Amino acid sequence: MISFRTTISKLNKKLPLQLAAALLAGSSLLASLLGIFRDRLFNSLYYITYPTGADAYTVAFTIPDFMFIILVSGALSVSFIPVFNQRLTSGNKKSAWELSTSIINLMALATLVTSILIIIFADPLVRYVVGPGLDESSRSLAVSMMRVIAVSPFLFAVATVITSMQQAVGRFAFFALAPALYNVGIIIGLLFFTNGIKIFGWQVFDGGIMGVALGVVLGAMLQLVVSTFGLFGMGFTYTFRIYWKNKGFRQVLRLLPPRSLDQGIDYVNSIVETNIASRLLAGSVRAYQQVQSLTYVPINLIGVAISTAAFPRMTERMAEGRPDLFKSELQQVLRVIIWLTLPVTVLAILGRGYIVNFIVNGGDPYMANILAVLAISIIFRSVYFISARSFYAQQDTRTPLYISLFTIALNITLAVWFTLGLRMGVQGLAWAAVIVSIIEVSVLFTIMSRRIKGLFDAPFIHAIGRMASAAGFTAIVTYASVAVLPLSSTDQRLFDSAPKFILITAISFTVYLLFCHIFKLKEVRPVISRIQKILFKRPEIKDESNKHS
Repeated sequence: MISFRTTISKLNKKLPLQLAAALLAGSSLLASLLGIFRDRLFNSLYYITYPTGADAYTVAFTIPDFMFIILVSGALSVSFIPVFNQRLTSGNKKSAWELSTSIINLMALATLVTSILIIIFADPLVRYVVGPGLDESSRSLAVSMMRVIAVSPFLFAVATVITSMQQAVGRFAFFALAPALYNVGIIIGLLFFTNGIKIFGWQVFDGGIMGVALGVVLGAMLQLVVSTFGLFGMGFTYTFRIYWKNKGFRQVLRLLPPRSLDQGIDYVNSIVETNIASRLLAGSVRAYQQVQSLTYVPINLIGVAISTAAFPRMTERMAEGRPDLFKSELQQVLRVIIWLTLPVTVLAILGRGYIVNFIVNGGDPYMANILAVLAISIIFRSVYFISARSFYAQQDTRTPLYISLFTIALNITLAVWFTLGLRMGVQGLAWAAVIVSIIEVSVLFTIMSRRIKGLFDAPFIHAIGRMASAAGFTAIVTYASVAVLPLSSTDQRLFDSAPKFILITAISFTVYLLFCHIFKLKEVRPVISRIQKILFKRPEIKDESNKHS
């Protein structure tokens, strides 16, 4: 019988880039599917029947998420991992463990203080910052839920440092599993906590939408617990101390503020969008957030997963002094991300009615109209992650910050102008986000192309052109498929609409692969080769001539 420790050790093995990217994409898919089920369950309970309550729940997330992102999130991973890698590569494990334990303790202390402040000032934060347009009862509900959810940044902070250590050394199993468990916690809250909680027959919680907030805290706890399993076999020793004199720790502290500010300023978009949406039709906050979540499914599956898996390798190339290998790997990752996101973007725009139907029973035209616009940003937001990480791999966190300062100001200006000035409603938020995503990626790569000569050479540009052509032919076929198989009023249940959408998706991707093959794109070769092996594999003939000899 295989022991628990042996199983953990096998899961904690270092993975090659392709396998790591596949694992992260698979786990992201699992988390996304759970997220779709979570959202569909929530919407069936509250969005349709209690839109103001759904808005309150969405508003309650904004400030805790903002504080986690500005203090920890991506800021920690991109500043901590390169420095941590340097210590391990040089064989200085003592310094690496001191760095890790210092970051854990610092982040835990910072987020604990932040959580307490959110609990104290929840009312003015909702009233004046994120939910000024809510009615009094919805505002009161948002305040109560925010005070419960405020516990999660502390739990997430510790889990993020632990998973960043694993990511740095190529351990992705538990790092990949953690987000799925977060959704499991919220689903438990929806299925059970909303009905009330009894302990030994004593009613300790009456239930209702506040049960979802408790599920958020449970999900954060599950994520922290599972992330600790990834530490097995690393030799890490935790101490309740901050090593202020550790050079690596001080280096991370120097790199952290620009990236934290970059992340925080970027999230100001969400705060402004929530503030504006709360002034629009009831349910607008929830609708816009839901569509954003839908667009982030492929962004996480493709852009985040591939960039996360590639980032440690990119930092190693720069540490080795091999900018030539850095350039070739950046080109390869860029091509793959663009190649994968083009057909997804086409499908999201043209099949938006089906996609929204997955999270709202019977669909929702309001959300579908938002998705028609916001889907354009899928390709650019996916590319953004690798474009920003190309700077972080060079330990340059300032350039993306300066670019973010400009694009955030532009986004806020456009959002206010489109929604309140031009009266475009919630679609104005979507158009502002799309325009800014295009500009931000364009500026980042313009600067990077000056640092790395020949980054966008003729072969690369020609390849992207062929991908766009293949996507264009795919759009024609997808449009025709949706016209032949429209979402009808009888497709109320998920099981009624899913077969149609699966068929449309299969047709669209088959056409895309076919044209990519015709245009001789190298990205399609492994896929075509795999399909040929599956469809045309010859059965093995057993040699029984010597069976009885």
